[in-house]
Amino acid sequence: MIYKRTLLTVADNTGAKIASCIGVIGKKNRLDATIGDIVTVNIKSSSPDAAIKKGEVAKAVVVRMRAPLRR
Repeated sequence: MIYKRTLLTVADNTGAKIASCIGVIGKKNRLDATIGDIVTVNIKSSSPDAAIKKGEVAKAVVVRMRAPLRR
C-alpha cells in the first residue's frame, strides 16, 4: 500500500530518483494506492541533467510494491 508522503523510487528514464506521493488520482475516499494506480508525486531528488527537476509535481503509475499482490 502506498499512502500520502510515502517516498518512492522512480523506475523510468526521466532522471528523477526519489519522489513523494501526494495524492491518488481517480479513487474516491481511498487513501492508498496499489499496483496500476495513478498517483501524483513531488520530485524529491533527481540527477543534474534530468528532464524533470527537484520540486516539480508529476503523475506516476505504480508498477512495483513490496506488499504481495494476490491474483
